Amino acid sequence: MGDEKDFEYGQELLEAMRPFAESLANSNLTQKTIKKHLSNLWLLGGEIIRDASIENEYSLSAFKKLQSTVGEDGGPYSRHLDSESEIKSFDSTCRKLHKFLEKTEL
Repeated sequence: MGDEKDFEYGQELLEAMRPFAESLANSNLTQKTIKKHLSNLWLLGGEIIRDASIENEYSLSAFKKLQSTVGEDGGPYSRHLDSESEIKSFDSTCRKLHKFLEKTEL
C-alpha cells in the first residue's frame, strides 16, 4: 500500500472481486484450482492498484478498472510472473473473470 487512496481503492476492488471469488468457492473446482485462481486474483488486484497509484487515477471505479483490465485474451502484464506456466495460469483466471464480469452488474 502506497497511501490511503491505494487502501480505499483496494477495498473497492475487493468488493468488485468478491462475487467472482464466491462463485469459485461454490463451484465444483478442486480446492487446489480455487486456491490458484484466488492467488491470481490477488496478483491482479496488486497490478491494478499499482497502475492506479502510478497514474494517480482513482476516478475510474475499481469495478470499471477491473472490467477494462481483463479480457478475452487474459490479463495485464505482471512483473511477478516468471514462467510460461505462471503466465498461462494468470491469463486463465483473467479470462474466467472476464466472462464472469460480462454477466455481472455491480
